[in-house]
Amino acid sequence: QVQLVESGGGLVQAGGSLRLSCAASGGGIFTINVMGWYRQAPGKQRELVATLTRGGSANYADSVKGRFTISRDNAQNTVWLQMNSLKPEDTAVYYCNAMVVVATPVRALEVWGQGTLGTVSS
Repeated sequence: QVQLVESGGGLVQAGGSLRLSCAASGGGIFTINVMGWYRQAPGKQRELVATLTRGGSANYADSVKGRFTISRDNAQNTVWLQMNSLKPEDTAVYYCNAMVVVATPVRALEVWGQGTLGTVSS
């Protein structure tokens, strides 16, 4: 069973920073092609924040470009999201997501973390 464990959420004032981390664990992980972060604000749908392929290609939502940076360690199956210049509208539950290839039998799984709350006060 593959799991994603997130940490790093919290309360910060506008203009501040938060760093989220997410580590994949569980038996049978062969590779993780894409890791990323999504968020869901109160009363809104879940939306993409940033994704990063194993090869290093990153994709960001327009609303976070220039403020957020996604990075990963392929060997440790870990992804981070550095969030700077935070705004109150960044307040949301942030979810880690990974496209995992497992072995025995070989198959692809989409896995979600439990979510971590990031709150930005004005």
